[in-house]
Amino acid sequence: MKYQQVDEIFKAVDAVAEEIFGSTVSAVLLEGSPLSVDDLLQQPDHVSQLAIYGSDVAAWRILRENGLRPRVLVGHSLGEIAALAAADAFSVEDGARIVAERLRILRDAEPATGRMAALALDGRRTRHLLDLLDDPALAVAAENHDRQTVISGPERSVLAALRVARELGAGGLLLASPFAFHNPALEPLRAPFAARVARLPRQAPRTAVYSPILRRAYRADDDLADLLARHLVHPVDFRGTIRGLYDNGVTTFVEAGGLGSLGRCVQRVLADAGDLAVRSTFTLDAGGRLGVEEALAGLTDTGADSFERFWTSYGTQLVERVRTRLSATGTGSSAATGTVPFAATGPATPAEPAPAVAPAGPSTPAQHLSPSGPAEPATPGAAGVPDRAELLTAVRALYAEALEYPEEVFTEDVLLEAELGIDSVKQVELLNRVTARYGIAPAGKGFRLSDCDTVGKVVDLLQARLVRGDMSVAAA
Repeated sequence: MKYQQVDEIFKAVDAVAEEIFGSTVSAVLLEGSPLSVDDLLQQPDHVSQLAIYGSDVAAWRILRENGLRPRVLVGHSLGEIAALAAADAFSVEDGARIVAERLRILRDAEPATGRMAALALDGRRTRHLLDLLDDPALAVAAENHDRQTVISGPERSVLAALRVARELGAGGLLLASPFAFHNPALEPLRAPFAARVARLPRQAPRTAVYSPILRRAYRADDDLADLLARHLVHPVDFRGTIRGLYDNGVTTFVEAGGLGSLGRCVQRVLADAGDLAVRSTFTLDAGGRLGVEEALAGLTDTGADSFERFWTSYGTQLVERVRTRLSATGTGSSAATGTVPFAATGPATPAEPAPAVAPAGPSTPAQHLSPSGPAEPATPGAAGVPDRAELLTAVRALYAEALEYPEEVFTEDVLLEAELGIDSVKQVELLNRVTARYGIAPAGKGFRLSDCDTVGKVVDLLQARLVRGDMSVAAA
């Protein structure tokens, strides 16, 4: 691997993983064949959680060392730990220990049936639904935007809430979260978790970090152990945070990661904003191109020079690696269970003024990346036809955007209607949107919707027809 910062960060993360769990993360994430989102979710929970944390902090380290500075960092659930480490409130190793201890205390105490689900409802209606169920174990875990609220609780209760939501005509789906985070039922774990974190050395953040859980910026005199322990039981108000940032003059948001789910949340929260800029550094457009150039468009000349030096050294390897490992590095951008930090530009954050930061480079928004190392690019199945991995990424992104679901729920085998509640009319609409994107005209007789009841089958059909060039998908 030629990314010195990535090597350094994952050596630190691996040392913690080896110490606490007896296995490393980089051996799974960075060696051998590229991992898909589905592959990563099949790994032990500490692998996926520490992989998210490590890639976030490694990305920040690369960019900081190339002169980029944000006004404020915002994390979503797990991403808040990464944001604090990025702001030097904790060392990289101790941030990894916080992630590890968070998992260990939940493994030891919480029933294995704890789950989370995203409902296509706003927070008010979701609370009404939970009131009707009258189940104290169910709780709102996160409000992401007006059409997505996350709930957590025992699996049986979460499934019951999903059934009721679907009967009411609202979509909903289970999330691939290892535990039911942000639930008052975890109150007994607060004190012991805080005691574990309190042993770790810490300092005031050197860059402003705004918490969607606390609804304020961290302060120099904060008891970080106590506040991080509150994460277990308090909900994430991402919607309110983004609205508050914007109302205080923040207009540019840059997401770190490959899936772009938080960026879409920002766009939905601020749908009425005419001056909003949302950039997701390592998403792919319909042509398979990385969005890094657009994300960097706001840099000053000096900042562009800094990035040019970085890109000259690492650009080729970065593009190759990201193309093959995009899904793996972006896992955890679940809108519910923990995602990478945001960088935002604008005046001080709401409720608390942002601490002064001495400029060490160009005053530009920080761009968070998720580099992993070189890999061989995939070969298309036919001239001019995207390979299957690229088609899968594009189809998942389209379905996620249209349905306002996190991308990671669209595994290859998940049943679109039976498991996700997507009716046949909506499936046909989505199929036609997919085929239209690739210039395939609607098909006629002989097409059966049952042939495309999973995302994997949609991708297979799309690839076959692109290769043949003589068939297409349409309503039937």
